[in-house]
Amino acid sequence: MEEESSLIKIRKDKLNEIRNELNINPFPYNYAVTHHSSEIFKNFDDSAPSETEVSAAGRIMSVREMGKASFCTIQDRDGRIQVYVAINNVGEQSYRLFKKLDIGDIIGVKGTVKKTKTGEISIFATSLTLLSKSIRPLPVVKEKDGEVFDAFADKELRYRNRHVDLIVTPGVKETFIKRIAIIKHIKKILDGKGFYEVETPVLQPLYGGASASPFTSRHNALDMTLYLRISLEPYLKRLIVGGFDRVYEIGKCFRNEGIDRTHNPEFTMLELYQAYADFTDMMAITEEIIEQTAIAITGGTAITYDGKEINLKTPWRRLKVVDALKEYAGLDVMSMSDADLAVEVKKTGAEIKGDFIRGLAIDELFKQLVEEKLVQPVFITHHPVETTPLCKPDYGDERFLQRFELFINAIEIANAYSESNDPVFQRTTLYEQSLRRSVDEEAPPMDENFVQAIETGMPPTGGLGIGIDRVVMLLTGETSIRDVLLFPTMRPQE
Repeated sequence: MEEESSLIKIRKDKLNEIRNELNINPFPYNYAVTHHSSEIFKNFDDSAPSETEVSAAGRIMSVREMGKASFCTIQDRDGRIQVYVAINNVGEQSYRLFKKLDIGDIIGVKGTVKKTKTGEISIFATSLTLLSKSIRPLPVVKEKDGEVFDAFADKELRYRNRHVDLIVTPGVKETFIKRIAIIKHIKKILDGKGFYEVETPVLQPLYGGASASPFTSRHNALDMTLYLRISLEPYLKRLIVGGFDRVYEIGKCFRNEGIDRTHNPEFTMLELYQAYADFTDMMAITEEIIEQTAIAITGGTAITYDGKEINLKTPWRRLKVVDALKEYAGLDVMSMSDADLAVEVKKTGAEIKGDFIRGLAIDELFKQLVEEKLVQPVFITHHPVETTPLCKPDYGDERFLQRFELFINAIEIANAYSESNDPVFQRTTLYEQSLRRSVDEEAPPMDENFVQAIETGMPPTGGLGIGIDRVVMLLTGETSIRDVLLFPTMRPQE
């Protein structure tokens, strides 16, 4: 156990005094709240101040003691409001209690709303109730002229103590309220299009739907290895086979990978599948989801992100992978030999695992030379056929796929396919992919059960995956994924 600090000891002593000297329970069961701070401010009429009693509750964030009368500021669900506490109004016992309170304690107050002599709307308390005594001090927040300049400056500390971060750091709670609103709006769009929201297994006997290293677990009763899913795809496609023509899931996926500003091992994906559709239909629904959600959350389609002006107004540009390489990197990969491609890949410092594969080389060059230049929304289409076994080849040129990735500010936001439903092709490509496990540990194993589902017969299907965390980053202006995850993955403290 950590060594008890002197401040915690002082607060524990106060807690005992409240219990034993004042005979007050510092942790009562409930409290009837009738008004929140935003309602109080909104309904206050300066020309005819209401004498209606309000009952509010919140955490003490500041205290100014002045003998027999004091001011404190409480923070509730919606914001902060000042409370005037005078011995003549609350009584001697309650005022003795108030003098033993600290910043961080949670109180309930009843009283009337008035303006102070300085013009601040405040609750003039007639009764005060301690609802929770805090024994661990909050970080000191310094403020000058309304601007916070020393609030929990260490971000690592903030992520590890998100509960404290939400209390003391301005704007953090609002980011997560927006996240909730973004997800609700996306669901509203999909529900309106006749999609069913479903739930699929998180623990799976085999993992698939992407190339990534999984987290491994063990089921004792069944004596079997299980994996945390790396994508939502394998089971959602089974539902398409089973007759659910439009399905979606917004759920957690897990990939045993590194952490950077756009990656966290635990992240949230939207995946949807629509029977009798293809990747062009997925473009349309992607545009609608992001444009309409941006309007709902930010009020328009023009946003400033990471210092750049970005326009989310649709339609967005479509650009093939090979054309993007020509435009942004000056490479005409279609006219280059395998040897020339290998040289260019080596120049970037990247490598192709195992034997040289032309399509993977083109894909690697795109990642290294083009992605960082894609600021405005653009659908990058027609990836080399070797990049995924789960997508239909383009009938105009079977060296490439009916696939797109959406990039905004050099970040991949979405990925979509005309899904492969040829069972012979699917079995062959998944088997060939599994053979790469000897040189690429991220290649998923062969999933015989999934292939048998496709062999049962799957209609033509469009599939789409959208990174919810990245959409939230975009629409809240946050440049690190850890700022839009309530509890990001962190290295344990020593």
